[in-house]
Amino acid sequence: MDSSSGEESDLSESEINEYKEKPYEEIRSGKYKVKALNGSLRCPFCAGKKKQDYKYKDLLQHASGVGKGSANRSAKQRANHLALAKYLEIDLASEADETSRPTVPQVVDQTPEQTELYVWPWMGIIMNIVAESKNIDTLHDKGYWLKRFAKYKPINVQCFWNEVDLTGQAIVVFNSDWNGFVNATQFEKAFESERHSKKHWNGKQSQLGSNIYGWCARADDYQSDGPIGDYLRKVGKLQTISGIVQEAAQDRNSVVANLTTKIDLTNENLDELQYKYNETTMSLSRMLEEKDRLHLAFIEETRKMQRLARDNVRRILEEQEKLNHELETKKRKIDNWTRELNKRETLTERERQKLDEEKKKNNERNNSLQLASMEQKKADENVLRLVEEQKREKEEALKKILLLEKQLDIKQKLEMEIEDLKGKLQVMKHLGQDDAAVQKKMEEMNNELQEKIDDLQDLESTNKALIYKERQSNDELQEARKVLIQGLPELLGNRTNIGLKRMGELDPKAFHDTCKSRFPPDEAEIQATTLCSSWQENLKNPDWHPFKVIVEGGNPKEILNEEDEKLTNLKLEWGEEIYNAVVTALKELNEYNPSGRYVISELWNFKENRKATLKEVVGHVVRSIKTAKRKRT
Repeated sequence: MDSSSGEESDLSESEINEYKEKPYEEIRSGKYKVKALNGSLRCPFCAGKKKQDYKYKDLLQHASGVGKGSANRSAKQRANHLALAKYLEIDLASEADETSRPTVPQVVDQTPEQTELYVWPWMGIIMNIVAESKNIDTLHDKGYWLKRFAKYKPINVQCFWNEVDLTGQAIVVFNSDWNGFVNATQFEKAFESERHSKKHWNGKQSQLGSNIYGWCARADDYQSDGPIGDYLRKVGKLQTISGIVQEAAQDRNSVVANLTTKIDLTNENLDELQYKYNETTMSLSRMLEEKDRLHLAFIEETRKMQRLARDNVRRILEEQEKLNHELETKKRKIDNWTRELNKRETLTERERQKLDEEKKKNNERNNSLQLASMEQKKADENVLRLVEEQKREKEEALKKILLLEKQLDIKQKLEMEIEDLKGKLQVMKHLGQDDAAVQKKMEEMNNELQEKIDDLQDLESTNKALIYKERQSNDELQEARKVLIQGLPELLGNRTNIGLKRMGELDPKAFHDTCKSRFPPDEAEIQATTLCSSWQENLKNPDWHPFKVIVEGGNPKEILNEEDEKLTNLKLEWGEEIYNAVVTALKELNEYNPSGRYVISELWNFKENRKATLKEVVGHVVRSIKTAKRKRT
C-alpha cells in the first residue's frame, strides 16, 4: 500500500477482492442500510459526510470511484465501497431501471379549448378600423395601437388599409410563450365584454358603425382570403394548446437528455482526472521521499567529508610536530659530531682535508649564529638602556614631585605666616601709634614680613620651574608608555602576568559558550560571531550612552544605568554571561576612551586584574630578557 495514506491499513492489495465479500453479505443481510425510508439512497460507509442523499447513478459512481483507489483511502475503505458497488449493480439494478426510464406523459381527457386550433405565435385580429381626415395619420401609426393595447403587452402591430373607403384591419402579435397566450385571451375577452367580438362581428355585418372588433386568430382566420389570411399563413402556423404543451415537454426532455449526457461525460472526465490526480499524488509522494533520501545522503556525505578534513588536519599537525622533533634531534647530533671532530686526530691527508672541510662548514654556521646572537644582544642592550632611562626619568620625576609637594607645604606655611604678620601689624597700628617701642616692633615685623614675601616669591618661581619639569616628565612617561604598548607584543609571549589588554573589546568566549548551549555545533560558531560583532558595533555608537549621574558624598558620580532598554532586552534574551561581557566592555570604554568610543590598548596586570605601572612593566621586561639570555647560553 502507498505510504502516503492518512491512516494505517490492515489489508494488503491482494486481500481487497477477498475482503469485499464480507461487507457485501452484511449489506444484503441489512446490517448496513443503503435505502432510506424516503426512498433515497445513502452510503453506509461515509456516515460523517454532509451529503447523505444520492441518486442511484451518483451513489454507484461514488462507490466505484472510492473502490478504484485514492491516495488518501485505506484498503479497507476501498474494499467496503467495492462491496457497495457490487450490491448496487446486482441487488438494486431495478433502481437503475426506474431512474433511467423516461417519463411518459399520461393520457388525459382534453377540453375543447385544448383541441381548438390557434395561430401560433399568438395573434389578435382587429377589424372595422374607420379613419377620418382628422385622425387618419394617428390610426396609420403603429405606435398608436401599441400604446392603446399596452396592458396586453403586444410586441408588434401590422395594419392593412383600404385607401378607397379609408377602412382598415390590423393584426396584434403577442409573445409566443404562455404569458403571451394569457395576454391574447384577455385581449379577446375585453372585446367580448364590449360585445365587439368575432361573434358580434359576424352578426352585424350590415350595422357595424365606427366601432372596432377584435378576437384571437384561429384556424378560420388562418385559412381566410385577403391580407389577414396571407399574413397569418406567412408568419404563423396552426397549433392546439395540447400540441404546444407536448412539443414543449419534448423539447424539455430533449434538453434534460442532453444535459444528462453532458453530466455523464463530465463525471467520466472527473473520474479520469481523479485517477490522474491520484497517480500524480503518488508520484509526487515518491519524489518527495526520494528528495528526502537524497538530502539525508547529502548531509551524511557532508559530515563524512568534514570528519575526513578534520582527521587530515590533525594528521598533518602531528606529522609537522614529528618532523620538528626529528629536526631537533639531528641538530643535536650535528653538534655532537662537531665536538668529536675537534677531539679526534686526523691520521691521513684525506682525513685532514675532510676534517678541514667539516670545520670550515661548522665555522660558517657558528659565524652565522654568532652574528645573530650579536644582533640579538644589541637589541637586548637597547631595550635595557631604554628601560634604564625610563626608570631613571621616572625616579627623577618622583623626586621632583616630592620636592614640589614639600615646597608647596612651605609656600602654604609662608602664606599663613605672612597673613598672621599682616594681622598683627594692623592690630599694633591701632593699639600704639604714639609708643616708640611699638613703632620699633612694627618696623621689625615689617622687615620680617618683607623677607617672607621675598621668600614666597622665590618659592613660587621654583614651583613654576618644578611644575614645568613635572609636566615635561609626565609627557615623557606617557610617551614611554605608548612606546612600551607598541613594542611589548614583540618582547613578551602570550601567557604572561604583564601584557596588553584591549579596553572596550568584547570577550568572545561568553558569546561562544552561550550559543553552544542553544544552537547546533555548526550553527553556534556563526551565531556567536555575528552576535559579538553586532554588539561591538553597538558599543561604538556615540548616541547610546547607558550611564546616569548620581551625587554621592556631595560629589557627582557616573554609574551604569541598569534599566536601559537595550541592556534589559539583552539580559532577558541571552542571559547573564553575555550581559556581563557587554557591561564590562561598556565600563572600560567609559573609563579609558569615553570620547572616541573605540577599542584602545592598555598595559595590564592580569594577575591582579588592574592597570599595570611602568615600574611593573619595566621589571617584567628585564626579567624576560635575562631569562631569554640564560636559555640561549
